[in-house]
Amino acid sequence: MPDTGKILVIFNPIAGKGKAIQEYPRIERFLKDHHQNYEIILTKGPRDAEDIVRRYAIDENTAVVAAGGDGTCNEVVNGLLARETPLPFAPLFGILPIGRGNDFSFNAQVGEDLERALNMLLERKQVPLDAGFVTGGSFPEGRYFVNGVGMGFDTKVGFEAAKMKIRSGLSYVFGAIITLARFEPAPLLEIQYDDKTITLPSLIVSVMNGRRMGGTFIMAPHAVLNDGTFDICIIKQTATRHRLLQIVLKYPKGQQEEFEETVMSRAVHFHIKALKGGMAAHCDGETVCEDGKELDITCHPQVLRLINP
Repeated sequence: MPDTGKILVIFNPIAGKGKAIQEYPRIERFLKDHHQNYEIILTKGPRDAEDIVRRYAIDENTAVVAAGGDGTCNEVVNGLLARETPLPFAPLFGILPIGRGNDFSFNAQVGEDLERALNMLLERKQVPLDAGFVTGGSFPEGRYFVNGVGMGFDTKVGFEAAKMKIRSGLSYVFGAIITLARFEPAPLLEIQYDDKTITLPSLIVSVMNGRRMGGTFIMAPHAVLNDGTFDICIIKQTATRHRLLQIVLKYPKGQQEEFEETVMSRAVHFHIKALKGGMAAHCDGETVCEDGKELDITCHPQVLRLINP
């Protein structure tokens, strides 16, 4: 095995509804047994992972690894990209999937097999990775993301799932049922991208770098993590709860395009404004707003290097 540099593991002990800490001995034993130059740092609360990474002295060969779920990935990415002095290279980013939904791990082809993910750290196979930057809501200064921004139904499902004790994607399924039962009216959105402007009542809007969000839902079946663009999938206001249910049931297979209510496109930059009503939005599971009025989303191509198969 070649000398590949240090492995810095940012470990979220409360990921996976508190079950992640059970994997700590296994991860440490693996890295020790394979004679790696490593350091494992346990986070102590929200934004701690981000602060640790932002302050840490990282060189081009340091693999900064998020051990947790999508929220941990998001914090690590922001620690890498939102530094006071930007790094002069694309930092190396890895994942150990011990969270609840692990959507980004799925999109990155890492999966949920921890042993497999650990072996990837040894092999150090890398691909470029795009990141997004969203401004608005709770982040007027902006926040980076690697998976996607969800608005409307998708976000409300995530809010419900976060309240549940279930670790697996089932929490998102139950969250979808609760949100569907409420069937709240859609905001009227003005969405600008490229040279286009569309205005429509939108139940679901997903601006995606990855394909999957919400544990089981393929929000952007054609998305690619390093093509320099984001995919957008919009579901226009449906007349009935039953019709929305039909559409949502197609999401796990990414077949929502079959419905006339679906609008799909691709662009580098999106500007979204609520003309009537407000937006509930998140990026990589981090709440952006619950009743927001305006969001700006931009793709930053290949600003990271991703360890994957």
